[in-house]
Amino acid sequence: MSQGKPQNITLLGGTGSIGGSTLDIVARHPDLYRLYAVSGYRRIHELAAICRQFKPAFAVVPDQVAADQLETEIAGLNTAVLVGKDALDRVAAAESVDIVVAAIVGAAGLLPALAAVKAGKRILLANKEALVMSGQLFMDEVRRSGAELLPIDSEHNAIFQCLPAQGTCFDDNSLPVSGVRQILLTASGGPFRGYNSDQLAGVTPEQAVAHPNWSMGQKISVDSASLMNKGLELIEACWLFSVKPEAIQVVVHPQSIIHSMVAYNDGSVIAQMGNPDMRTPIAYGLAWPNRIDAGVKPLDLFQVAQLDFEPADEVAFPCLALARQAFSLGGTAPAILNAANEVAVQAFLDERIGFEQIPELCRYALDCLPVEPAVSLDIILASDCKAREICQPYLEHLSMHRIKAQ
Repeated sequence: MSQGKPQNITLLGGTGSIGGSTLDIVARHPDLYRLYAVSGYRRIHELAAICRQFKPAFAVVPDQVAADQLETEIAGLNTAVLVGKDALDRVAAAESVDIVVAAIVGAAGLLPALAAVKAGKRILLANKEALVMSGQLFMDEVRRSGAELLPIDSEHNAIFQCLPAQGTCFDDNSLPVSGVRQILLTASGGPFRGYNSDQLAGVTPEQAVAHPNWSMGQKISVDSASLMNKGLELIEACWLFSVKPEAIQVVVHPQSIIHSMVAYNDGSVIAQMGNPDMRTPIAYGLAWPNRIDAGVKPLDLFQVAQLDFEPADEVAFPCLALARQAFSLGGTAPAILNAANEVAVQAFLDERIGFEQIPELCRYALDCLPVEPAVSLDIILASDCKAREICQPYLEHLSMHRIKAQ
């Protein structure tokens, strides 16, 4: 690595799990990286602690109430507090910024990630919704701007590491390149692996957020438990690596040691392995094409001893099939699915619906809303809004049905 001026980082979503892992690496390498800007949502006390430790030039919060609280907590620091969505775009595209870590959860992360792409930054993408909602537009903008897009989801980062140097599986004519045959996208199976539909009907939010291997936020933990996370990752992989869904096989691997694999025509299968720690893919993205210490415990194969694999159960976990359906429908269908899932997951966390009703609400939205060509960001965002609106009356229906069943 160059020992010159540290690279400036904008961290979108600083108080989440990805944000915490990113800050740990920045703290380990103050000669290489400097936190230029950070955003937070409701955990303002934690955001203030980040500001005191790293002294960024800017901190972004969603509203004036949060801004007033943050300004009080960091009084005396030379950190300017900015408010709102436009401020997120501003710090993502700022001329002084070298790297943008896009870790805001859900659809809210799309616009600032796109702003970073348009500005030609290196983007470390943890927000899969950006590609799920607007894959074609997003990737077209990456190519136009010359931005560097590096995935830091553990699975997509593993695929990136296992692919040939050009980082793609198929060319513009859907012809395979460099002998790539198939992507093997791994999944832990989540906390309910092996459950049948009847068992899933009784699970609680507390059980769903207790992932067996990874430390993640509530929303992504529920998505992992329902396999929707794997469905969204499948859509994301199609856009990132120019691959069709039928060339991706989901493999349940409960140990989460192999993070994904790429199979080649000569019979080779290349896998990326390591302990389940998000600092590994984040450090890879920050330092690429070099590698730096991430503070991750080395993998002890003798301690692991055994690696298991099994197919995904798409009967008990229909969210994976719904994601395949949405990608096949194309246009705004993935944005509709993503929005409905966000509504459903929040309703489950609020104990308004059961776990098994999450895919039911998602299927309802896909069935009810017409799919439009995703030719503009306005159309995509409008579909997101329509999906959230159409879900509300059906959500009430599901909630009442659940109350009667109890």
